[in-house]
Amino acid sequence: MKQKILFLLLVILSISLLSCSDGPINKITFQNLAAGDVLINFKGSQIEVISQSTAVLQDIDKGEYEYETIFSIPFGATEFGSEGDISGTFIVKAGTKIIVTYTSVFSDGKYTIYASVTNSNDLTEGILPDPLGN
Repeated sequence: MKQKILFLLLVILSISLLSCSDGPINKITFQNLAAGDVLINFKGSQIEVISQSTAVLQDIDKGEYEYETIFSIPFGATEFGSEGDISGTFIVKAGTKIIVTYTSVFSDGKYTIYASVTNSNDLTEGILPDPLGN
């Protein structure tokens, strides 16, 4: 009888341990394909991403976070500009994955950096379905 109770307790314990997890991991990836280095101001710190490299932040708490990008201008540039999502707000939910990709063009002495942000959040969340199917 003691063996049956012990066996039952071990089964319950193993099932409860299998169901334990940290939950979905939130991840932000900064990919710098631009000619110059970038610095990202995020959550009170700076993340340096040199040209042609990637930085990954994991275990970001759920919430809304602002970010700003500072970029270096390559030698020889006489003008510069930026386009796209150089700064903005990240909305982080459970299991969110965000990728920020920086690219650039250097033409006729003008350096232009572009930033593009994509994320895994469901954009239809919070939208009520149309009962008529339109």
